[in-house]
Amino acid sequence: MPELPEVETTRRGIERAVLGRRITALALYDRRLRWPVDASLPATLAGQRILEVGRRAKYLLLRLDHGTLIAHLGMSGSLRVLPQPTARAAHDQFDLALAGGLTLRFNDPRRFGSLHYTAEDPAQHRLLRHLAPEPFADAFDADYLYRITRARRAAIKQVLLNGRLVTGVGNIYASEALFRARINPRRAARRLSARDCARLVRAIRAVLNMAIRAGGTTLRDYVGTDGNPGYFRQKLYVYERAGRPCRVCRTPVRKLTQGQRSSYYCPHCQP
Repeated sequence: MPELPEVETTRRGIERAVLGRRITALALYDRRLRWPVDASLPATLAGQRILEVGRRAKYLLLRLDHGTLIAHLGMSGSLRVLPQPTARAAHDQFDLALAGGLTLRFNDPRRFGSLHYTAEDPAQHRLLRHLAPEPFADAFDADYLYRITRARRAAIKQVLLNGRLVTGVGNIYASEALFRARINPRRAARRLSARDCARLVRAIRAVLNMAIRAGGTTLRDYVGTDGNPGYFRQKLYVYERAGRPCRVCRTPVRKLTQGQRSSYYCPHCQP
């Protein structure tokens, strides 16, 4: 599933190509995404200009003349900037055609992505208004992490994946950040000290920034707006490296399952 770095990489790629362009048409090839796309949306979007390309957690926000498009990549989706005309491929779900001969094409084999429109403040949309702070927000700091972990017996890895507490970390980056912070993923969240929390916040931000600079992480489906995969996979320290030597101490990396998700850690570096 594309996580925050992949979505931010997509946002940056889209922004360079579409900012200021006018929408000429929305071609819906299959409205059956995670939620059915509104059949009236093509008429609503035609003629509107893209004024800003933003992001909230894993949602892309395209601010228009009279509203905002809210897009989610789902589990296997990708948005690519292509010249018009470009032949359709399997699993292409919609084309957002733009003035100047470009199209923004959404491909999603599993159809768990989504496309919504709101004429109101997007922060108040039902998909966004209850989202927790994300790692780059000022609200997500060491004090916040320390405060929300005080009464939680759950493992810290599970807390990082709890979207009601923090949004956008994702499974890959939680494992990598815990390694960087030298915290075992099984440690009870309430047993983290204030210093642990400060170190973990710094690690989360550092790992996410590194992944964004590398264009995200491609494990299976994800490609950026130019069709290229993300290259952060080559820089992973523990994720999907079970049995291989730790890049720091050479101890074999271990794998365990937490909440039906795979976790990876070094038993020496993360005691």
